[in-house]
Amino acid sequence: MIIRSVTSFIALAFGMMLIASQSHAGEKDFGKYQVHWSVYPSTFLTPEVAQANNLQRSKSIGIVNISIMTSDEYGQPRPVSGQVEGQVSNDIQQVDFLAFRRIQEGDAVYFIAQYQYRPGDLRTFNITARPIGHPQDLKVRFAHTLFND
Repeated sequence: MIIRSVTSFIALAFGMMLIASQSHAGEKDFGKYQVHWSVYPSTFLTPEVAQANNLQRSKSIGIVNISIMTSDEYGQPRPVSGQVEGQVSNDIQQVDFLAFRRIQEGDAVYFIAQYQYRPGDLRTFNITARPIGHPQDLKVRFAHTLFND
């Protein structure tokens, strides 16, 4: 039941990348590694998926989803475990620290955090990802504005 909910959550998270008006997705290449991200309102989650993953659904809560990827010997993307931390700030530089949780479903690994937002406010994310066994931090910075659905 929980595995099915996690699978639904992951599928939903990546499906939300395609809805440009409400979500934001991107990636940054660091050579051997890439950091992928998506941002969307928590109301995109079904109540069942949110409850199964201990996430709040609210018109004032957004979700940021981070994954660290590398290429396998065939050049295919492969998720990498590690740690992710970060912060989100508004346009007047008020900063909130993000509490990322690691979610693993089979070989897939994601790092999810929730944050408060007001519709229409630009939020800037400063994320540091650390793949296991890699000596350098992978830092990404991106901005996004969410609106209520």
